[in-house]
Amino acid sequence: MTCTGCPSPSLVNFPVQLLDLTLPTPAENLACDEALLDDCEARGGSALRFWEFTTPFVVVGYANAVAIEVNAMACDAAQVPVLRRCSGGGTVVQGPGCLNYALMLEIANNPALATVSGANQFILRRNAAALSARLPEAVELCGDTDLVWRGRKFSGNAQRRRRTHLLFHGTILLGFDTTLVEKYLPLPTRQPAYRESRAHQEFIGNLPLTSAAVKHALAEAWSANEELAAWPEERTRRLVRERYALAGWNRSR
Repeated sequence: MTCTGCPSPSLVNFPVQLLDLTLPTPAENLACDEALLDDCEARGGSALRFWEFTTPFVVVGYANAVAIEVNAMACDAAQVPVLRRCSGGGTVVQGPGCLNYALMLEIANNPALATVSGANQFILRRNAAALSARLPEAVELCGDTDLVWRGRKFSGNAQRRRRTHLLFHGTILLGFDTTLVEKYLPLPTRQPAYRESRAHQEFIGNLPLTSAAVKHALAEAWSANEELAAWPEERTRRLVRERYALAGWNRSR
């Protein structure tokens, strides 16, 4: 699929609540995204969360095989954790300079979110329009779930769908050390056509924006003006114990 420009999509009225929360470990942060999806599914409503982390770690998509998609020996030697998320998509390296966001949105009564591909297009076009307004050149949507600026991917995204809500989350690179990707990940087994077999450091890049600027842009785009009063702390802890802190989950494939 070729890259496309991203005009601002027509707005749908999402009452989105805002949560800017980074927890002490990568496992807790990944679990919190899933717990927020469970919480929105149970009580209704929508949410936008931001989080960042200070040390490197690797996250594989739900169906990824660690032995194929990760240089596990290099990760283990450097004590870089390898974790698995609840959503699909490819494998990523995270760390300083990565801003994570997670959207929990209601599927019902929102036709744009009715399908996986429709949700990808709708959400990413809105995010791209918000970021383009703060950059000298426009952000493009490439492949199925990538955002690209000046020919380089700066954001990969994935989703997990439940009966009434979806979780759509991704990472935005803002001063990230891209040499870490070369160190901990081989070339992916599946590549979008627009990558054109480029090496990691020729393919990915950073946006020249601050974390605060990106948070403001996305919160404004999703009308996330009200802070979330409470987050699902107990559910997060349970998911860490039962899944995200276990080698049986993280390295099950």
